[in-house]
Amino acid sequence: MLLKLDNPKILSDVIAIISELVTEVRIKVDSDGLSIIAIDPANVSLVNFKLPSTNFSAFEAGGDILGVNLDSFKSILRRASIGSSLIMQTEDNMLKIEIHDKIKRVFKLALINIEQEEKTMPSLEFNCKVEMNSLDLSEAIEDCAIVSDSCSFSLQEGKFIVEARGLNSAKSEFSDEVKIEGDKGKAKYSLEYLQKFAKSCKLTEKAKIEFSDDYPLKLEFKDSWELAFVLAPRVETED
Repeated sequence: MLLKLDNPKILSDVIAIISELVTEVRIKVDSDGLSIIAIDPANVSLVNFKLPSTNFSAFEAGGDILGVNLDSFKSILRRASIGSSLIMQTEDNMLKIEIHDKIKRVFKLALINIEQEEKTMPSLEFNCKVEMNSLDLSEAIEDCAIVSDSCSFSLQEGKFIVEARGLNSAKSEFSDEVKIEGDKGKAKYSLEYLQKFAKSCKLTEKAKIEFSDDYPLKLEFKDSWELAFVLAPRVETED
């Protein structure tokens, strides 16, 4: 396996975000590109990242599976600055990572054996779909985090509403500035997870949100790559 990225920033940024959900992942490298699917230890969220082979200036792969510690991988990737290029190749039971800028730096990351079944994206159907400015979504989530530990996403009368209620409340309404598909729906989600997902909002201009009544949320960001999160709803129970 040999991969070369002339702009490794997106990989560095995404790995940093994923590392807040899981500590270890299996990175799959095949003819399509590099991909990661992982579920957090609490079994509440799933992350799916795809970096197609067209993003690489050099790409040689044969179905490699790389088990890595994300904290270590993240720390190495952060050593690459703007203008650096990144080369990754397997060497024995190590991932050799070269960073090329003014000087050539070489890191070797021990690969680990992660025993788990191969994950796939769940098949979900949504009644509510919203496409909006990513930073607007991030701001709405941060507003809600001030007053509660969960918030609701809802479609009502042609409006997309992000709302949190506790002792205090926060509410953001979007209408003409967002693209909406669907009629009506509402579900509540953990802000602890949403705040972690929202760090992806700086990566793309648009975010796609999909949900239904008391149903999982799918939050997706796309460019020449894809990053998607699935989050279980928080369902209130009556005693």
